[in-house]
Amino acid sequence: MPISNQRVSTHPFLRGLYDDGYYPDHVVDRGRAVLLALCERVERERPAGLAALYALTQAATEEFNDLEAAFEAAGSEIETAAREEIAEDFAFVASAYGFPDADVEELIATREW
Repeated sequence: MPISNQRVSTHPFLRGLYDDGYYPDHVVDRGRAVLLALCERVERERPAGLAALYALTQAATEEFNDLEAAFEAAGSEIETAAREEIAEDFAFVASAYGFPDADVEELIATREW
């Protein structure tokens, strides 16, 4: 399903990670895919409120949890800069889909990074 939200379709997800050689592109690509799948799911399911949105974002966060091993295997990790970049993109998604007041910590409450 192609993303219909214009802001989202042109957003450079995880740009800071791509710009930093510490983060391997092939693993960052997997993180970007998680965020794009989240956007597709938001468009498909159209969460009616924050609780429904949080359920979707927290499920995507768990996918990022699973990527930690891939980062480590590639000689990297989800550390401070990566955590901030990922959290900012979750906040962007919430805002782009009409939830500007979403709590970033709640969006990624299931994180292990």
